[in-house]
Amino acid sequence: MESALTARDRVGVQDFVLLENFTSEAAFIENLRKRFKENLIYTYIGSVLVSVNPYKELEIYSKQNMERYRGVSFYEVSPHLYAIADNSYRSLRTERKDQCILISGESGAGKTEATKKILQYYAVTCPASQQVETVKDRLLQSNPVLEAFGNAKTLRNDNSSRFGKYMDVQFDYRGAPVGGHILNYLLEKSRVVHQNHGERNFHIFYQLLEGGEEDLLRRLGLEKSPQQYHYLVKGHCARVSSINDKNDWKVVRRALSIITFRVNDLLSIVASVLHLGNVQFAADEQGNAQVTTENQIKYLARLLAVEGSVLRDALIHKKIIAKGEELISPLNLEQAAYARDALAKAIYGRTFSWLVNKVNKSLAYKFPGWRSTTVLGLLDIYGFEVFQHNSFEQFCINYCNEKLQQLFIELTLKSEQEEYESEGIAWEPVQYFNNKIICDLVEEKFKGIISILDEECLRPGDATDTTFLEKLEETVKNHPHFLTHKLADQKTRKSLGREEFRLLHYAGEVTYSVAGKCVPRSLLHLLPFELKQLHYIAKTNLATQFKNSLSKLMEILMSKEPSYIRCIKPNDAKQADRFDEVLIRHQVKYLGLMENLRVRRAGFAYRRKYEVFLQRYKSLCPETWPTWDGRPHDGVAVLVKHLGYKQEEYKMGRTKIFIRFPKTLFATEDALEVRKQSLGESQAAAASWAVCLVMVLKIATWRVALIPTAPVFIFPFLRFIKGFIYRNHPRCPENEYFLDYIRFSFLMNLKRNLPKNVLDKSWPTPPPSLSEASQLLRQLCMQNMVWTYCKRISPEWKQQLEQKVIASEIFKGKKDNYPQSVPRLFINTRLGEQGLSRLDGRQLSRQLLLTQNAVIIAEDSKIKQRIDYANLTGEQSQTWGSAHCIVTSVIKNKQLVFVLDKNEIITESVCQFKIS
Repeated sequence: MESALTARDRVGVQDFVLLENFTSEAAFIENLRKRFKENLIYTYIGSVLVSVNPYKELEIYSKQNMERYRGVSFYEVSPHLYAIADNSYRSLRTERKDQCILISGESGAGKTEATKKILQYYAVTCPASQQVETVKDRLLQSNPVLEAFGNAKTLRNDNSSRFGKYMDVQFDYRGAPVGGHILNYLLEKSRVVHQNHGERNFHIFYQLLEGGEEDLLRRLGLEKSPQQYHYLVKGHCARVSSINDKNDWKVVRRALSIITFRVNDLLSIVASVLHLGNVQFAADEQGNAQVTTENQIKYLARLLAVEGSVLRDALIHKKIIAKGEELISPLNLEQAAYARDALAKAIYGRTFSWLVNKVNKSLAYKFPGWRSTTVLGLLDIYGFEVFQHNSFEQFCINYCNEKLQQLFIELTLKSEQEEYESEGIAWEPVQYFNNKIICDLVEEKFKGIISILDEECLRPGDATDTTFLEKLEETVKNHPHFLTHKLADQKTRKSLGREEFRLLHYAGEVTYSVAGKCVPRSLLHLLPFELKQLHYIAKTNLATQFKNSLSKLMEILMSKEPSYIRCIKPNDAKQADRFDEVLIRHQVKYLGLMENLRVRRAGFAYRRKYEVFLQRYKSLCPETWPTWDGRPHDGVAVLVKHLGYKQEEYKMGRTKIFIRFPKTLFATEDALEVRKQSLGESQAAAASWAVCLVMVLKIATWRVALIPTAPVFIFPFLRFIKGFIYRNHPRCPENEYFLDYIRFSFLMNLKRNLPKNVLDKSWPTPPPSLSEASQLLRQLCMQNMVWTYCKRISPEWKQQLEQKVIASEIFKGKKDNYPQSVPRLFINTRLGEQGLSRLDGRQLSRQLLLTQNAVIIAEDSKIKQRIDYANLTGEQSQTWGSAHCIVTSVIKNKQLVFVLDKNEIITESVCQFKIS
């Protein structure tokens, strides 16, 4: 980024912190506009990345570009998603501290694409092995699966995530991804049964019908046309020109096979939802609902593995428990339709949770017994949104954003304050809006909206949406951020319905409907067995479950070092090169970007390490140019004094210089630009001088050869030339300058190219005179890296390494498949806790006793078999049980035990025993 500051007039500033008028929202948006017009979609606010969706392909995500950002200092290159990804990864590797990247923004802003790009970056740039490649593939393939089942076309986005996702990627000690885990939040289940005009149901339904093979569809009882299914045509948008469901199905089908699912069972449940939507009812003479589509009931019974009569009765009756007695009551048409839709939503919601669990099993790290992994989390979660009609789910989504905004400001303030304190600079308090008051309104125990909803759903009697609203008005009527039709003044009352309440969020006012918030629990006994096991029927409503999940998410994020990507949608039409200022201003507000900028600019606009600052600007001061031999701190002090910085313009920290005003930095940049131009004008003269120098060097060489006793200082450069000629002689006055120069050059080159870890075998080639010193330095460097590595080794991993060393002494060069067994970790036992299993299925408890003379197998205090060591010679072995044999060797008071099956080692373990 530093090198690009000279282009700021053309593309604004690459870091909003450098805006002169940093309190102006108009200046902020204008800077976004300038960069967006030049296809520069990324801009920083300090370490926070602001990303604007370009709605077109940009040539900035190639492998070559990935390498450009790999291992490079954060501010050395222009703002990019890869810079955030690489910076988090390097912090994870060097500091061994868990990281997380929080990606937020409204639907269509590019959150899901950002997550994919980050995973692709790690897949390309991280170390690889066969096992790692499998994990990488599954991590990448989990995306199309979760998108198929959790994403849908909305008015704002053709591939909108209708759930929140947090993914942990686990890295081993080499920095290779070895596992992962996904947490999902609040799937928009209402979309299963209803879509707004111009929107679609979840992608998987259309993909299955469009791309499914004839045999598969016939088995599921499905037709290819989505028009045949009521749940797919509510939005009058079953087919979309920008979506290729047939091709997407191929991608999803392949991904499911890679992640190893029971695909047929999964698709049966998906098909059951479509059939359930086609179940129709008619009223009998008493007005009770009766099923009129028996064909759908037959398909459902087969697909869900339930009795058809049980399913039919459950759809048209409800159970009532009164005084401990269970009563069956018939449903009318409206109630039956509601029960049908409730069952469809429950089936799909639990299927999605089951799917996520299966993905997690496929991504699980295979060796969890020892803790040597670090974690990098990716949070792709819904943004704050306001619609004409805001449902219960939208209430939960906006509450989530309140919590994330609170976390964002707290962590940003905390990191800024910690940096100031660590650098010894006084912290200046920042005034900002603390949205804790809104979070408390929603989640406070006994008084919050969610607690009131819980209480109302569980109380005896008829709990309705109206009684819930009345309870709200009674409990929180005096809260400044809460309003209802009853509590509003006459003017405001016109904009509020009688079944609505309004919250004043940090990002603006939102009106929510209470309709459908008090939902009865029924029909869960009809779910397939595996889906029943996912959740017990809780005594809390969905809002409370979501609040609890959100609290756990906050704990996860607080335990990690955060990085932020704030995604912005430039227009609602999804058009390239269109910049809607009104829409963007709204997003800038609710993403809290101005708040973040104010916190970052609390005292100083710019801060850099002394080494970086001095390296960039040293040419502006004669005393620091071309090199500064002292401490960087002192060099910067000399430099800023020469530049005329005033005392109020900067502060000197322990490791960094802090510059208060952007104009100070810009003036320094302008001076640097003038300096570069003057140096450019000198390049032609320098080229001519270089030609002359070559000629003079040739003459000088000739003179030194002819006159060995000539004075060393005939020319300034003659000393160097003479040293080169005598370079192979013992140290003498003629070559000491040259040898010192070579030594200095090698050491400086070595400093810049030291190995990064114990596996890095690179080492600069030394000159002949430094071969011995180079070898000693290399040994010291390796010892230091080994010592550093050993300090971080956990006791469990140390034990593994010790066992591998002993195994190597025995098997290396003697066992054909030894190289393949090295990466496999030892485990304490491959037997279950209950011991060995008999052929009749009963469990036995056996003990293996190793003495100085023999191996004894005991069962229930009785000796079952004794194997004397004296009988073990060469390839001989003793049978153990009916299928296995055991060989043991005694090495330095350690017993190495091998259990073999058909002469192949199936268990090898090193154990420490007290010899008895």
